[in-house]
Amino acid sequence: MSTTLHVHNSLTRQKEKFVPLNPPFAGMYVCGPTVYGEPHLGHARPAITFDVVFRYLKHLGYKVRYVRNITDVGHLVNDADEGEDKIAKKARVEKLEPMEVVQFYTNKYHEAMQMLNVLPPSIEPFASGHIIEQIKMIEMILKAGYAYVSDGSVYFDVVKYNNDKHSYGKLSGRVLEELMESERELEGQEEKRNKADFALWKKAAPEHIMRWDSPWSAGFPGWHLECSVMSGKYLGNPFDIHGGGMDLLFPHHECEIAQSVAGTGTEPVKYWLHNNMITINGQKMGKSLGNAVNLEQFFSGSHPLLEKGYSPMTIRFFMLQSHYRSTLDFSNEALKAAEKGFRKLMNASSSLEKLEYPASSGNVNDSLEKEIVNLCEQCKEHMDDDFNTAMTLANLFELSAKINSFQDKLVPLNSISKAAFEKLLQTFRVYVIEILGLQDEQANNHQLADGLMQLIIDIRKKVREKKDYATSDVIRDELAKMNIQLLDGKEGTSWLQKTE
Repeated sequence: MSTTLHVHNSLTRQKEKFVPLNPPFAGMYVCGPTVYGEPHLGHARPAITFDVVFRYLKHLGYKVRYVRNITDVGHLVNDADEGEDKIAKKARVEKLEPMEVVQFYTNKYHEAMQMLNVLPPSIEPFASGHIIEQIKMIEMILKAGYAYVSDGSVYFDVVKYNNDKHSYGKLSGRVLEELMESERELEGQEEKRNKADFALWKKAAPEHIMRWDSPWSAGFPGWHLECSVMSGKYLGNPFDIHGGGMDLLFPHHECEIAQSVAGTGTEPVKYWLHNNMITINGQKMGKSLGNAVNLEQFFSGSHPLLEKGYSPMTIRFFMLQSHYRSTLDFSNEALKAAEKGFRKLMNASSSLEKLEYPASSGNVNDSLEKEIVNLCEQCKEHMDDDFNTAMTLANLFELSAKINSFQDKLVPLNSISKAAFEKLLQTFRVYVIEILGLQDEQANNHQLADGLMQLIIDIRKKVREKKDYATSDVIRDELAKMNIQLLDGKEGTSWLQKTE
């Protein structure tokens, strides 16, 4: 098991050696989607980022419990404790039950993640399935004196928490006094003692359709509370890694820390990891800008900003070309370049699998062998350096050039030792497929085409055995119209697809 992995901790703002609390076990919680709309790039980046973290920790030998939640209640439209629940609003507009909305978009999210080859988490809890636990945690925070009841709602007292030797703002670097001055005056804020206070429980208005009974009112939990409750329930407090997008750092994750410390007396998380933001053509995504492109539109090319569709693996590869803490700008030019790069890597991987090391030994080129071995070993060094997929891919591309030289017979394969060849083969299998999660979509398509063509050839053979040559000729001629040529020989029938 590796002891060299270092991660950038958002809490300390520095790179730290990863030491799990209970090795060989590692617990990771990542904020999942609020399921009221189509999955988009903002959902894909953290899913892919922490999928790689999940894969790499498992590769290192850790037994990982990965929890990623589904938010299906409590996330209000303006994210500031006021307004309508996002799912309830969608349900009202669409004239559906809220849980119909939840189920529909949860299914959509799962489909998109599967296409992106994102592994499912170990546990995927729903906020609405943990109302009892959320009420219990609110009671604990009230008992500790860090919350108050106001007209049936319960608010966290940020000022009292901050003055009791705790630090509200330590994750995001925000200063409470500045927050108090900058907070907007919103409708319903008069219930709060301080503008920076946030809701733990909201009393439901008469028209609010998502509500549960509680000691304070019929209402619903605040958005921030669910993650504190579900992470603690399934991973304990403290646990190893909490991940999510940079946009969640404040207020969501800041509030999580305050709630957990106030309710349990324990810092909830050892390492906070945040992926950076994405833009499209240099602009933040937004419906008002006309650049809110969902994943289905990216895959199909059905958005005016897209010149064509881009495969799920192109999207995944493009994201992995940048370090997860770097900003990432999507454009047609960048995606086309990623498409070409991905294809080169997959072609090299396919060529490597087809190479057979010669039975006869050759003159080993020590310099070439050392270069290949070093490039292979550096893949691990880069992944140990805060999951640096960008540098790992750069190494794999350098190795691809070596593979192509072997494939094209420009360099004899036995100019490196069999051990070095096996290391090269294992490196591609482990880093390209197992850790980075890249799949050769064309290879899958070719396998399907081979299977279908073999079925057609077998049917035609049976037709010919019955001397039904007319049907046999129809099959041949119809395939020819699709630029597929059947080649009848002594050893049977083969096929090829013309590129004309």
